[in-house]
Amino acid sequence: MSGHSKWSTIKRQKGVADAKRGTLFTKLSKEIEAAARSGDPDPTLNFKLRLSVQKARDHNMPVENIERAIKRASGELGGVRPTEHHYEGYGPSGTAILIEVLTDNKNRTTAEVRNVFSRGGGNLGENGCVTWIFQPKGVITVEASGNADDLALLAIDAGAEDVKQEGETLEIQTTPEELEAVRKKLEAQKIKIASAELTRIPQNLVRLDKKAAIQALKLMDRLEELDDVQRVYTNADFPDDAIAEYSSQ
Repeated sequence: MSGHSKWSTIKRQKGVADAKRGTLFTKLSKEIEAAARSGDPDPTLNFKLRLSVQKARDHNMPVENIERAIKRASGELGGVRPTEHHYEGYGPSGTAILIEVLTDNKNRTTAEVRNVFSRGGGNLGENGCVTWIFQPKGVITVEASGNADDLALLAIDAGAEDVKQEGETLEIQTTPEELEAVRKKLEAQKIKIASAELTRIPQNLVRLDKKAAIQALKLMDRLEELDDVQRVYTNADFPDDAIAEYSSQ
């Protein structure tokens, strides 16, 4: 089980908190807007936008919110356009942390990220210090109902690179280029997709003891709570007892 898998599992379990904070739709809107600006505003002609729109639908985001984000990208609604940046740093025990943001005020966001690092037992690093640890991947999550082995074989036949199981969930890894094709093949087999996204997977892991793991989990959570932060990646390997204790909080 990779550091990405465990962190993703924790985020799914605590996903209700995102909805209660009202931050989820805001972050999804920013992602759609950035994707629409990166290419054609028509999702059928823009893979990145199509993926962002599907992600929003997976989270039951209203259609009008999706359409509004695309219109903002075209300039129809005015306003300041957020730009994409990333931050790199280190958490407890030297774990690598990579943060992707969309912000309309980089100075503000930098100060907020730096403050969370310093208060959470980590430190903000220079660009390039940890990026090399993380490989771009496509990740599809499905419920492992029925025979998980059969589902894994279907995924491999569809073009997946790897399949990992965590409880009742299968995490299917693909190359970024094959993500959409694999998703479509699985859907054609009537497999229900929980989520599909472009992400980054750590090439190596740093095993943490329970105390450091809980500290790292708190740091990751606080980073993700920042309005401008879209995604947070780590190469921390969290022990199960730390995950259980933190998830129960």
